[in-house]
Amino acid sequence: MNIKNFLILMLIFSISSVKAQKKQDIEAIKQMCGCFEIDFKFSETFQYSNDSNYSKSKNYNSKALEYAKLIKDEKGHISIQHLLVMGDYVIKHWRQDWIYQNKDLLKYDGNNNWKYISKAKKDVKGQWTQKVYQVDDSPRYEGSATWLHIDDKSYWENSSYAPLPRREYTKRNDYNIMIRGNRHEITKDGWVHDQDNYKVVKDSKNNSEIIIAAEKGLNKYTRVDDSRCNEAISWWSENKTKWLLIRDKWNSIYSQKDNISLRRSVDSKPLFSFLFDENVIKKEEIGLIIDTFVID
Repeated sequence: MNIKNFLILMLIFSISSVKAQKKQDIEAIKQMCGCFEIDFKFSETFQYSNDSNYSKSKNYNSKALEYAKLIKDEKGHISIQHLLVMGDYVIKHWRQDWIYQNKDLLKYDGNNNWKYISKAKKDVKGQWTQKVYQVDDSPRYEGSATWLHIDDKSYWENSSYAPLPRREYTKRNDYNIMIRGNRHEITKDGWVHDQDNYKVVKDSKNNSEIIIAAEKGLNKYTRVDDSRCNEAISWWSENKTKWLLIRDKWNSIYSQKDNISLRRSVDSKPLFSFLFDENVIKKEEIGLIIDTFVID
């Protein structure tokens, strides 16, 4: 075999390998869809604060039933909407988008500010970006990494800057950024969100960061029959058009590829309080509401 034919064969093998890897990645991501019983557990593991009055966060443990609906699956872009099921009541929860070889990211910088970052194509080769959104589809945190499939395991790991979690948002003001060490692993029963987090005080003026505590989190998603989530399935069917309009508005903002700063409230109300209003359904009104929260 001459060199030319050898190189052609190697190229074909490489392309085939990339396609096979991408197919495995997509199958793993889609395993996070369905109806799940969830067990949330968080505990501070180490305290680094020099403040003798520092008070450790209490251990946190809660359970929930959640439906994760696949709402987009095209050209390396997968979107999964999470819906909390509380008896007959359904609450729109967070959303996660997975984008293949994505170069555009938002990095949380504290105080409801996100900095736009453009990565080089070579730095995201073969990677998937997980973009996590708030309940109102505003940004939360994002990170890019490679899915690994080895020793009968499929998992994705990344570290991202994020706002305070809701379980601490109203309880603590001694740190302003959480560095989330995320590991998503697919299991035979569902999937696990394993976290090694740091609570950080960031001073933007001095560009300094001080870690005051470390935290371990383990969120276990156990798959159950979809019939347990029928209320969420019906709710999404009735409300998906409205939330498509909301996503379209946000996408027009994200497409500007610029920093984003948001007001925490308008007229003493957070954004989700406006958008969760059942009477807010028109495109123009949705756009105006979101615009009032975006700081130019």
